[in-house]
Amino acid sequence: MNAHDKGSDARHGTAGRDLPDPRPAPPHSPGTGGDTVPDSRPGPHPGTGSADTGPLTDRSAGLRTGAPSTDPASASGPPAGLRTGVAALSLRYQIGAAAALAIVAVAICVHLGMTFLHVAPSNTVSKQHSEAIENWIYPEFEQNWKLFAPNPLQQNIAVQVRAGIRTADGASRTTGWYDLSAEDGRAIDGNPAPSHTQQNELRRAWDFYVSTHDDDNRPVGLRGALSEAYLRRIMVMRLERAGAAGEGGVLDRVQIRSRTSNVPPPDWSEEKVSTEPVYRTLPWWPLPEDETRGGIG
Repeated sequence: MNAHDKGSDARHGTAGRDLPDPRPAPPHSPGTGGDTVPDSRPGPHPGTGSADTGPLTDRSAGLRTGAPSTDPASASGPPAGLRTGVAALSLRYQIGAAAALAIVAVAICVHLGMTFLHVAPSNTVSKQHSEAIENWIYPEFEQNWKLFAPNPLQQNIAVQVRAGIRTADGASRTTGWYDLSAEDGRAIDGNPAPSHTQQNELRRAWDFYVSTHDDDNRPVGLRGALSEAYLRRIMVMRLERAGAAGEGGVLDRVQIRSRTSNVPPPDWSEEKVSTEPVYRTLPWWPLPEDETRGGIG
């Protein structure tokens, strides 16, 4: 072999050995075995991140940071032009709702005005419309207080009662006086939550009677008979509760009296008042048949 042939073999690799292919080998697919070839796809640019670890989009960033979203789909509230509340009703129902509100407002104003005139000091308006005011206030909205420095109670008033008993053999007897106000006072004293009945029932019943009767115990107006019946039924129930009739006895009649005494002035006061009690005794009241046993008709 001449020198020319040797040079040709050296250039073309024919000198009895295989030369490596200068072209790059294709990457292996996963799972096909062999060495793992790194992915030659271009990676993310620095500072931008991949699809999984890169920065949040504008919408998700707004949800995370509290910034308002610019996505139209995330806007809340009714669509534009949609009416709500009373405005969503038809014209007929809107008129009905407005009329109902007007009636309620007028009723509230009338009630407040009547109550004010009732508790306010006597004036021209209250005198001229006294009958209408009383018809509105009594009995549901009765007030026992006055505006502008009401006078405090300066007297102790005790209500007492005794009964005429008809025994089983036809005889009759009279009990002693039961001081019902003192009984209520003992029930209230030391009681952190006394009942409304113990505090007010007897006192209000006596006030009701006094306000509807004159000094001679004659009824004034149509409410006089009602106050008598109310006070009498309370007396019968209290006597029955105390067992005043005894075994086999029946309540036949009752008599009521009040014991009024002035509250003594304080030690530092120079005021002089009498502390002697004054009694007001009512006539005997016979009991109807439906009230002779515990006041139950």
